[in-house]
Amino acid sequence: MTNLSCGTSNIAGASFSLHPMSDDFIDIITSSLKEVDTTKVWMNTDDVTTTVRGKMVHVFDVTSAIFLKAAKSGKHIAFQATYSLGCPGDSQGDVYLAEDDQPANAFLNETINQHIAAKFSLYPLGHGSYMDVIYQQIEAIKEYATVTPAHYSTKLEGDASKIFNGLHTVFNEVVNAGSSHTVMTVTISANSPSHRGDQLD
Repeated sequence: MTNLSCGTSNIAGASFSLHPMSDDFIDIITSSLKEVDTTKVWMNTDDVTTTVRGKMVHVFDVTSAIFLKAAKSGKHIAFQATYSLGCPGDSQGDVYLAEDDQPANAFLNETINQHIAAKFSLYPLGHGSYMDVIYQQIEAIKEYATVTPAHYSTKLEGDASKIFNGLHTVFNEVVNAGSSHTVMTVTISANSPSHRGDQLD
């Protein structure tokens, strides 16, 4: 039976899928997973997704670095992720909470220039004024990206590193605002033919 007790863990997590639109998708995925420094997180890949757990700063650092490494291939890359922190708590892998707060892939993330389009949805579960919190963070992320309303989500366009920094920032703000369980879903597209104005057959 699954243990749904909250515990005292502050461990964050993300479950993500990387989809390169290319015949060499296996090489793109495996090289991206191998070339990123994941020593400060717990990580496991199965036949559906990759899961990363640890301090929030390192979870965002690793997921953004893996996406950027894949996008650097120049191929059309789609990325989907669910980020989560809070009740029901995550107790396994707490050893990674002892890590420092210095992102292991900061240099990589800062040196890859990559335009992306993204959509995100924010769920401050357990927060009574959740819509106010969501609207505040949509306004806040305008500092990092061009923001457009969309059905069931908010669309973002701009530099990938800035957008990931913005997503990390607003996620953290929701946690600090008192949300007992914070969830964020993100979908990102890089190097899409539609970004270049090409027509799809």
